[in-house]
Amino acid sequence: MAVDRKKQIVEAATKSFSLFGYKATTMDQVAKLANVGKGTIYTFFKNKEELFDEIVQTLIIEMREAAEKAIDPSKTFHENVHRALFQILQFRKKHQLTIKLFQEGKDMGTPAVLEVMNMMEEAILSFIKEKILVAVEAGEIKPCDPEVTAFIMLKLYISLIFDWEQRKEPLSEEDISQLFELYLFEGLSI
Repeated sequence: MAVDRKKQIVEAATKSFSLFGYKATTMDQVAKLANVGKGTIYTFFKNKEELFDEIVQTLIIEMREAAEKAIDPSKTFHENVHRALFQILQFRKKHQLTIKLFQEGKDMGTPAVLEVMNMMEEAILSFIKEKILVAVEAGEIKPCDPEVTAFIMLKLYISLIFDWEQRKEPLSEEDISQLFELYLFEGLSI
């Protein structure tokens, strides 16, 4: 049975980036973890950046798939946005690589990591924007600026999941759903 060297390298690099971060990962470490010569890596990837980019692109695809799976056509736009955002952010919160990257981006400001974090956020915003456009077209929500609305939805969700839990007890999924519904869809007026 043939060994898929590229897959072996990508898995080893993912492990290394997850353990050591982007900055501290070297091609020597990846080669050692993959049990291949360093030259073998260069037959598939020009450099660490290209290898990292491939891993991140796969991560974005997996995150999008998790969000798509959360959507239930029998549910309302409001429920589906909540379900999809919850899945995306839980994915981000539990996946070791994203945890390490967010930590490195925050603590060290590594440019390559900040760029990747921005790419991930743009992918999430694009996904939400698509769903907003469909909901507006279907008459489920009022016409709005989909880009601004997607941004507000994502930032509210991030605040409710990540920022709140640094201050108080984490909110349950149900609490987050109710707050999201209240602030975005019902408003605070009586």
